[in-house]
Amino acid sequence: MSAELLALCRDLPIADFEPGGVLLDEGLTTGRLYVLVAGEVEILKGDFQINVVGDAGAIFGEMSVLLGMPHMATVRALTACRAHRCDDGEAFLREHPQIAHHLARTLAQRLNGVTSYLVDLKRQFADDQSHLGFVDEILESLVHSQGPAFTPGSDRDPG
Repeated sequence: MSAELLALCRDLPIADFEPGGVLLDEGLTTGRLYVLVAGEVEILKGDFQINVVGDAGAIFGEMSVLLGMPHMATVRALTACRAHRCDDGEAFLREHPQIAHHLARTLAQRLNGVTSYLVDLKRQFADDQSHLGFVDEILESLVHSQGPAFTPGSDRDPG
């Protein structure tokens, strides 16, 4: 899909980033998507590195665009990077349903992984009386959530 995705983005402008350059800032709302052409980026939640991505065709900013909310993480270049920049991500996804379908599959894979992890936690801590005992409630909420509104965070970390 990455070659097809990059071909669909060929008319978008290219943005170049030096190591340390920020593509997306956690907490800001830009409506922007980036599609990685070359290089490697890190995904940060606060100061914690969540992931390192270097796959051509990787998309960043999709959660913010799809949910209409600020970026949930910072995306920062680890190496010199090139990425297609789309300033109106929502319109771009509407105009390119095949990309939206690709994103839906990617997000479904992520949700499946998180759900599997939470089920494992639920088994491990089912009888726990601490906050870990609430995994069951969290899992039920995620699995059955159909509403358009989403609020990230928790009682321990409302941000």
